[in-house]
Amino acid sequence: RDLVAPVHAIYANDPRFRVILLAKNVGKRKAQIAAIRNSSGDLVLNVDSDTILAPDVVTKLVLKMQHPEVGAAMGQLVASNRNETWLTELIDMEYWLACNEERAAQARFGAVMCCCGPCAMYRRSALAMLLDQYETQFFRGKPSDFGEDRHLTILMLKAGFRTEYVPDAIAATVVPDSLGPYLRQQLRWARSTFRDTFLALRLLPELDGYLTLDVVGQNLGPLLLAVSSLAALTQFVIAGSVAWWTVLTIAAMTMVRCSVAAFRARDMRFLGFSLHTPINIFLLLPL
Repeated sequence: RDLVAPVHAIYANDPRFRVILLAKNVGKRKAQIAAIRNSSGDLVLNVDSDTILAPDVVTKLVLKMQHPEVGAAMGQLVASNRNETWLTELIDMEYWLACNEERAAQARFGAVMCCCGPCAMYRRSALAMLLDQYETQFFRGKPSDFGEDRHLTILMLKAGFRTEYVPDAIAATVVPDSLGPYLRQQLRWARSTFRDTFLALRLLPELDGYLTLDVVGQNLGPLLLAVSSLAALTQFVIAGSVAWWTVLTIAAMTMVRCSVAAFRARDMRFLGFSLHTPINIFLLLPL
């Protein structure tokens, strides 16, 4: 608190800003809810503290929110520290794929399944209906303290609102620069994804059929990759031979995906995203 006090002082006399200091650290979700309940705008913009917005982000998100059926909209995320390490470069490409393949496709059918926390705008009238559910989420009998963005998005969709992606609203956020923090982040995100998938399943009959394909693929794909990897490892241990067809198939699928991304982004560095496959198989899947 002492470290950010000078920042608060800069805006103390500006009537457009109000700093809310809670008595203690109550976690991101409750702090977010306190801010929402103490604000008054028709639209609420959520920005993480390590995120820098392009000057036109608010304008572009507001244009999307002019449609009353849209309850939330997110911008495109990039890594502000992408040039620091090989991992930050890889994560920057991962963000591009997540935004411009996954979210862009979902938005085409009216339902982005997770409006990411670093830069997401919400309709106040929709939030007013959902805050009590959002605040009191439990999982296996315990209050939830992770996956805020995905859960709030699912609640928006359950309430009948559309959720959108705005590709030219750019938000630069700090990403992990070493494997330890990256793996912890991915574990939190995986827990959130699998937990809220159970909620999303009830929604799918009301949404476009593509969303069913997308949700099933996102959950079934890693499972099939894990089974393939375990089968190849078992063959190596028992028979002493390498399952070349498995290796070649995974390598071929990886290069096709990376080549398509490189073509669409007009950026050859996406061929290097093939390094993500061994990280996925040997680190993320076991985790």
